[in-house]
Amino acid sequence: MRKTRESIVILMADDDEDDRLMAKEALEEARICNEMRFVEDGVELLDYLKRRGQYADPEKSPFPGLILLDLNMPRMDGREALKEIKSDPELRRIPVVVLTTSKAEEDILKTYDLGVNSFITKPVTFEGLVQVMKTLAEYWFEIVSIP
Repeated sequence: MRKTRESIVILMADDDEDDRLMAKEALEEARICNEMRFVEDGVELLDYLKRRGQYADPEKSPFPGLILLDLNMPRMDGREALKEIKSDPELRRIPVVVLTTSKAEEDILKTYDLGVNSFITKPVTFEGLVQVMKTLAEYWFEIVSIP
């Protein structure tokens, strides 16, 4: 497996179990060895980031260096979570990539207005998702410097 700043954890917020599993498998298929953690909605995402409840132990919930965010989730959607993340001085530097089924111009504009770093529409094939994971890892872990 290719080493890409192993210490950087990827945190994915997505309510769809199949999408989470496919993302994990695509990361493995792309030979990216970064650890990937999952939450199911915006409430859980903020609990994880703020170390609340089941995420209080930093050993079990390592701080992410990249967030993959679905927009359409129960309890708190991705737009609301993004707004909270980018308005928090301790969280706003974490790169957030929206990875969603939406292609709506309104979603693209709104998320960029809220401070998202990238907007990606989920590919329809597994091979497409593998390519997205490779590209994300190369860009975020090999090309750019992240805090």
